[in-house]
Amino acid sequence: MSRVLFLLPTTTYRSHDFLEAARRLNVDVTVASEETSAVEGLNPAGLLAMDFRDPAGCVRKALAFARPNPLDAVVGVDEDTAVVAAAISGALGLPANPPEAVAAARNKAVLRSRLDAAGVPTPRSRLFRLQGGPDAAAGISPYPCVLKPTFLAASRGVIRADDRASFLRAWGRIAAILAQPDVAAKGGNAANEILVEEFVRGPEVAVEGLLSNGRLEVLAVFDKPDPLDGPFFEETIYVTPSRLAAPALTGIQTATERATSALGLRHGPIHAEIRVGRTGPSVIEVAARSIGGLCSRTLQFGTGTSLEELILRHALSREKEAPPRDPRAAGVLMIPIPRRGRLRHVSGVDEARQVPDVEDVVISARPGQILVPLPEGARYLGFVFSRAETAERAEAALREAHAKLAFEIGD
Repeated sequence: MSRVLFLLPTTTYRSHDFLEAARRLNVDVTVASEETSAVEGLNPAGLLAMDFRDPAGCVRKALAFARPNPLDAVVGVDEDTAVVAAAISGALGLPANPPEAVAAARNKAVLRSRLDAAGVPTPRSRLFRLQGGPDAAAGISPYPCVLKPTFLAASRGVIRADDRASFLRAWGRIAAILAQPDVAAKGGNAANEILVEEFVRGPEVAVEGLLSNGRLEVLAVFDKPDPLDGPFFEETIYVTPSRLAAPALTGIQTATERATSALGLRHGPIHAEIRVGRTGPSVIEVAARSIGGLCSRTLQFGTGTSLEELILRHALSREKEAPPRDPRAAGVLMIPIPRRGRLRHVSGVDEARQVPDVEDVVISARPGQILVPLPEGARYLGFVFSRAETAERAEAALREAHAKLAFEIGD
């Protein structure tokens, strides 16, 4: 029986879906997480503790583990584990991206530099150090512009500025985020940097794909029908298939292919964010991972194959091409956090589930949990999923279901 090593941070939404994929494929699983489990000694082949901030240490531990427990695949499930997964896979001789390519994709400043050098359309940008202060940066930055940390995900710390005053406010908020102990430890030297880039007007899409020996297979293109114009960039609704015209979709695929090639990515899942501006597609991000949160549940292939199963089959070299995606439209609503506070109660869930074309409503926040909205926060209240005959119906179902939900948030 094949064995896969899943790298599962304790904060990930993805554990259940990846473990279920392994169960359906009859694959033995070893779970590596950053916290030592009290039962690790009782199940030494099933559990490992790893510090994902130390890729070299993770490689040593994985190699020692693999001697008596051969591994057939290593899967990192999110941004924090992608570099480690690539490093371990490479050390084991398994198909993988070069770790430096994954690291380049993860750092937004390096990403911009690589894309720009390769002539891939991407926002013009400039990197500043916190020690230099915001005054000089505000004086030479274009407006409108977007300020962001170089290493955080899920739009955390991403703020638009339209003038000097809003630039200074955005800089201060980002600096406060970067000073948080957990963020500073995660970012290292990057926690002293702020990237400032031009704001690209136009609709935004997300591209989900799989790379095999550098060849990109696009699995889905998601529209983001809610405008992402700032000042914060909280993503809410994803709907696939995209309603953009065929020439625009061709341009999006070409831009994504060029971006993955420029970064040196060659194997495994990718998730890209593309703005369709006045002059065509502009690559905002490319990550060497699949779509985040629980959003992958929108995608089904063949006769009910999940995205996680597809990724695992690909990692085990069991599948050369993805089966056709479910032809129905599908969407997900990432339920935004309206304000900071302690979650007391959620109502309307049953009513939301009864909305036609809604498949499920998952409230991932728990009563008593402190909620933090963007740009300081990086999580959602939950997710609503829809599936319908058209993208318009899938989107409408999400909006109707969201309107039935009510969240009581205390101070």
